[in-house]
Amino acid sequence: MSTAPPTGRRGLLIGALFAIAVAVVVVDQVTKQIAIAVLEGRPSVPVIGELAGFTFYRNPGAAFGMGSNSTWIFAVIAIIVLVGILVASRRLGSRAWSWGLGLLLGGLSGNLIDRLFRPPGFFHGAVVDFIDLSLFICNVADIAISAAAVVIVVTTLRGIGLDGTRDSDETQTASAEDAAKEQV
Repeated sequence: MSTAPPTGRRGLLIGALFAIAVAVVVVDQVTKQIAIAVLEGRPSVPVIGELAGFTFYRNPGAAFGMGSNSTWIFAVIAIIVLVGILVASRRLGSRAWSWGLGLLLGGLSGNLIDRLFRPPGFFHGAVVDFIDLSLFICNVADIAISAAAVVIVVTTLRGIGLDGTRDSDETQTASAEDAAKEQV
C-alpha cells in the first residue's frame, strides 16, 4: 500500500475537500465569536420581520435542543463521521462528492469544536447558535451540514458514485462483461 500523497485529479479533489472544510470552520468560528461579542445577553435582532434575524442561543443538544443531557454522544458521533469522511476521501473521484464531503467535514468540525472547547466543559460544550430562522436557530456549521446533505442526496440520485463513476457506467460495464462471457 502506497503512503505517497494522492496526485492528479484525486489529489485536487481531496485538496478541494479540505479547503472547503477549512473555509467552513473559519467562517463558522469567526461568526460565532462575533455572535458572542454582539448578541449574547441581548434581545433578538429582527432582520426580515419575524421570518429571520439574530438570536443568541447556547445549544447543549442537537437540532431543536434535543438530547441536551447527552452532548458527549454528539461529539463521539461527530468524531466517528469525521474519521469516515477521511477514510472515504481516499476513494474520491467526483467534484460533487468533494464539495458535499467538504461541507460536511467543515460543518461537523465547527460544531465539534464547540462541543469540545466551549462551556460548560470538554465533550459537554454547548454549540453557539445565532441565526434565527423563525422555526429554529442555527449557525454556519449547521447550514454547511444541511447543504452537504442536499449535495450528497442530489449526487446520489444522479447516480454518481464517490469514485466518480456513474451507475450507468457500471451498468454498461456489466453488460459488456456479460456479452463477452456469452461469446466465450
